[in-house]
Amino acid sequence: MSPAEQARIDAARLERVMQWHLLNGSHDGKDESQLCVMEAVAFVAGEPWSDSPTCACPVISSFMRNWNDSLPTDADRDRMLKPLIPDLVGTKSTKAIEERRGYMALDWLVRVHTPAWLDRVESLKPHAKALRDLEEIADMAGAVAAGKLTRAARADASAAWAAAWAAAWAAARDAAGAAARAAARAAAWAAAWDAAWAAAGAALKPTVEWLQTSAVDLVKRMCALKADA
Repeated sequence: MSPAEQARIDAARLERVMQWHLLNGSHDGKDESQLCVMEAVAFVAGEPWSDSPTCACPVISSFMRNWNDSLPTDADRDRMLKPLIPDLVGTKSTKAIEERRGYMALDWLVRVHTPAWLDRVESLKPHAKALRDLEEIADMAGAVAAGKLTRAARADASAAWAAAWAAAWAAARDAAGAAARAAARAAAWAAAWDAAWAAAGAALKPTVEWLQTSAVDLVKRMCALKADA
């Protein structure tokens, strides 16, 4: 029986986790209330203390660790990540599913996240449309095609926006080399980068909130992907 099949949520432990704050970084487990999101997953699954629980997909775990550590406050972690904990238990699957999840993270970064920011600059809206109009990125060929478009967008962008498509291109390059976890890390960083922008002013708030909601949906979709899908 696989770790995913063996995984069970301890309801009492989950209730305790929901009363604690999710914290930045990894922790030694001496105080069980001091934990990050993936340590919380290991805790509620009854596993030994770790931020890489065996019951969870390593691609999703990579996404979640980076998102957890890049968010600016404990309140942000609690609001966005804590409700995902039950979904993360039992997501360990096959290597093929891991790679597919990595491409899902890349696809979100390129076709959802990056266009949302490009749309805020009138001259960059054609690039936003070009990225949105791409077919879903599900393999190496799609990643290479996306990389060409993100490079074109970056060439036309001002320095203030460069980070968004720099991350997208890096993820496209990594996914083209079948580095699914690297794509997930880049997407998680981008999701947290949105939260950092929230402090820049009310004008950006709707974009930030929409993208954060979209990132939560991405995690739920990655969790729901099964080996027989």
